[in-house]
Amino acid sequence: MRLISFVNAILVVVALFFLVFERDALFAFAGRGEGESDTASATESGGNDPVDQTVMGVVALRSSAQEIDSAVLLRGQTKANRQVEVLAETTSTVISEPKRKGTFVEPGDLLCELDPGTRPASLAEAMAGKLEAKSRVPEAEARLEEAHALVAEAEINLKAANKLSETGFGSETRRISSEAAMRSAEAGIKTAEAGLEATRAGIEAASAEVEAAQREIERQTIEAPFKGLLESDTAELGSLMQPGSLCATVIQLDPIKLVGFVPEAEVNRVVVGSEASAHLITGPQVAGLVTFLSRSADETTRTFEVEITVPNPDLAIRDGQTADIRIAAEGTKAHMLPQSALTLNNEGQVGVRTVGEGDVVDFMPIRLLRDTAEGVWVDGLPEEVDIIVVGHEFVTKGVKVVPNYRETQQ
Repeated sequence: MRLISFVNAILVVVALFFLVFERDALFAFAGRGEGESDTASATESGGNDPVDQTVMGVVALRSSAQEIDSAVLLRGQTKANRQVEVLAETTSTVISEPKRKGTFVEPGDLLCELDPGTRPASLAEAMAGKLEAKSRVPEAEARLEEAHALVAEAEINLKAANKLSETGFGSETRRISSEAAMRSAEAGIKTAEAGLEATRAGIEAASAEVEAAQREIERQTIEAPFKGLLESDTAELGSLMQPGSLCATVIQLDPIKLVGFVPEAEVNRVVVGSEASAHLITGPQVAGLVTFLSRSADETTRTFEVEITVPNPDLAIRDGQTADIRIAAEGTKAHMLPQSALTLNNEGQVGVRTVGEGDVVDFMPIRLLRDTAEGVWVDGLPEEVDIIVVGHEFVTKGVKVVPNYRETQQ
C-alpha cells in the first residue's frame, strides 16, 4: 500500500510539472495527437476532407493605433503663490486698531502702527548734528588756503636766502631758517587737508545718523508687502512689539500654484511652459501652465518638484487642496483595449495574445499608458494588429485558432 501511494504521488508531481512548466509543449502534443485521431476517424467514416476538430475558436479585435495625448499624471496640492509673515523690526507698542483675518489688503496698506516714542527727537538731533558738521567746512577750507599761502611765502623767502647766500650777502643761518620755514609751511598744508577730510567725514557720519533715525521712524508703520488677504489678525492694540514679533500673515491666492512631484522615469517628459490641467477634490476643473521644474531630486522619494500656475481671480481655490494633475506631454500611438484582454506569459511579462499569419497565436508584450473607464491605452504593438479578447487564456503561442473578428466599438 505504501508503494502504491508513493507511485501515485510521483505521477501527480510529474503531471503538475508538465501542466505548469511545459504547458505549451503539452498543449501542442495534445493538439497533434487529437488531431491525428480525429483525422483518422473522419477518413475511416468515409469523409472526403478530414476536419481538424481540435482547432479552437477565439474572438479577436482588429485594432488600429490612435494618436493620444500621453499626459503625465500626478497627485498634488494647491499652494498660495505668496505667503509672508510680516514681522516688526523695532521695539514699541501698537497704537493702531487691529485688522481681522480674511481682510483684503493692497500693497502699502497699514497693518500695524507703532508708538513713535522719542524717535522724532532723535531725528531732530541727528539733523542738527549734520548741519553743525557742514558748518565746519568753510573753516577747514580757509585753513587749507592759509596753509597754501604760507607755503608760497616760505618759497619766496627761501629763494631770496639762497641767492644772498650764493653772492655772500646773506648768512648760512638765514638760508637754513628759510628751508625750515618752507618745510613747516608744507606740513601745514597736509594738516589743513587732513582737517578738511575729517570735516567731510563728520558730515557723512551725521548724514548716516539722520538716515538711521529716519529709518527707525519708518519702522513705526508696518505695511502690506503685496496684494492679498490676511490669514491672521494683525497685532492687537497696546501689545508690545519687538524685532521679530508677528504683525500679520498675508497670503496671495491669485494666481495660485499646483505643486506635485514627477517620478524620475517621467521627468524628461515634462517641459516648462507645457499646458496642464487639474481636477480638484472639491470638484472644479482648472488649467494652467508649468512654470517650474526642479533640477534636483528629493533625496527620499527620488522625485522632482513641479509647479503649475493657475489663475484664481475669484479666490475659489484655497491653499492646500488635493488635486489630480495632468501635464500635457508629446503624443504617441496607442491601442484602446478592454482590460480583460491583458494576460501574462510564462516569464511574467504583461502582454496580449494576437492572431498572426496563418491564424497562428503570438504573444506581444505591451506597456500600459493610461487606465480609463472604457479600457486601457497600451503601446508596444504594431499600428494594425488582431488581438484575442475572448479565449486568450486557453491558447498559447504557436497554436492555430479559428478567429471570429469584431469591431472596436463592440
